[in-house]
Amino acid sequence: MVSSVSIREVAPRDGLQNEEPVPTEAKVKLIDALSDTGVRRIEAVSFVHPRAIPQMADADEVWSRVAKNPGIRYSALIPNTRGAQRAIAAGFREIEVVVSASDTHNQRNLNRSTEQSLEDIAQLIPLIHAAGATLEVIVATSFGCPFEGDIDPDRVAGIVARVRADGADRIAFGDTTGMATPRRVRDLLSSVRPDLLHFHNTRGTGLANILTALDLGITEFDASVGGIGGCPYAPGASGNVATEEVVHMLHDMGIDTGIDLDRLIETAEMAEKMLGRTLPSGVLRAGPRTRLV
Repeated sequence: MVSSVSIREVAPRDGLQNEEPVPTEAKVKLIDALSDTGVRRIEAVSFVHPRAIPQMADADEVWSRVAKNPGIRYSALIPNTRGAQRAIAAGFREIEVVVSASDTHNQRNLNRSTEQSLEDIAQLIPLIHAAGATLEVIVATSFGCPFEGDIDPDRVAGIVARVRADGADRIAFGDTTGMATPRRVRDLLSSVRPDLLHFHNTRGTGLANILTALDLGITEFDASVGGIGGCPYAPGASGNVATEEVVHMLHDMGIDTGIDLDRLIETAEMAEKMLGRTLPSGVLRAGPRTRLV
């Protein structure tokens, strides 16, 4: 088993984009609170058109007000060239773009085919590299699609081979609706390996999938404090794996994350109050014993 794991906190972007819009100040407070937990990577905002994702309409203002911690790598998601230009102008040097292995989901999410997205990514890479930034390609619906069902691992492998050949710096696989199971994780990772995995807990398999990936040598994962978020363009996608659940499990296994679990739980409680609803995190429901780990 590995000795340490790197977690990228995605609640400020992936989490909040699936919630009712919250005030700018609340978003800034969430990012700043997460910055004090010991997490070393935060997906802060996405630069998308407000008509597509109104929850991210204030991305520029949010980012301008965040108290940037020099020890944290902040990243932004972009959909296209205009988004890349905005992210670069804002000062981001770690940028992400999504393409779906499922053509149907890509059409619903980005209003274009997977092939068209791959052509766009090939044009984006030199623009981003010229600005001194890196590009991570996130392959959504890698473990299954709510519209098409099973996704052939060879299709995912072909997408990875193509974007790597075009110069992508990093690859992530997204479990967009929580269809992944340990069997699907093993099947896909036996064909092609990413740098990072993003699991949802929609069907309750998030932690099991992380354990399976750990056994296969993957040490970078996305998680969302409180289990906030999902995908607005995929039915049944609610339920990112909760960061505090992942950290609790890893620490109990003797695996270091660098994250202070007490502060993380406090941040999850803050997020719960901010959203005005009970969050799905089991750690928040379990009481003070969680803080012993």
